[in-house]
Amino acid sequence: MTALTEISQSAIEGKEQRYYSPEEYLELETAAEYRSEYCDGKIIPKTGGTPNHNQIALNLAGALNFAFKGQPYRVFMTDQRLGIPLNRLYTYPDVMVVSGQLEFAEGRKDTITNPVMIAEVLSDSTEDYDRGKKFKLYRSIPSFREYLLISQSERYVEQFSKTDDNKWLLSEWAGEDAVLALSSVQFQISLADLYDKVEFESGGEEGAGGS
Repeated sequence: MTALTEISQSAIEGKEQRYYSPEEYLELETAAEYRSEYCDGKIIPKTGGTPNHNQIALNLAGALNFAFKGQPYRVFMTDQRLGIPLNRLYTYPDVMVVSGQLEFAEGRKDTITNPVMIAEVLSDSTEDYDRGKKFKLYRSIPSFREYLLISQSERYVEQFSKTDDNKWLLSEWAGEDAVLALSSVQFQISLADLYDKVEFESGGEEGAGGS
């Protein structure tokens, strides 16, 4: 049994989880079969996403990558690790955009530290964390200026944009006709395209208007 398998099994069985240093986590993660996140000493195995979750992230990342062809922006999804060493967080956002040169955690070439935009597709098991502690830690990144929380049960996106006086403003986008316009980079996508090929459960989507 690998170390990360033991961590996962301990969580399932309700055993007390030990705390790891960032260095221990990064060493384990380099050799691990499956991705795990790290938050303030705890290693948290990532669970598999639903087809809707994967489709939405792919639709957004693909559209961003196409729009930024020949421009100084890099688009990453799912497997690219983000590090906030000062706040002891290492995670794998669903979609990230970096403007200009990549900046890496000290001594690493696999952990970037300077996203301008992060998008998370919400899941029942992670929604509170994505909205709360994770967003708070993301806000400590100097380059970070925009956060998207994307529902996978309806066409609905919450957009948090950082202003020049360091305030965060919320905009909401809902319904098939809405067009999401990013504030940190020049990019637009209709919610119809963002949710292309996404299959909603019966009764779980229609009825919201545009924003």
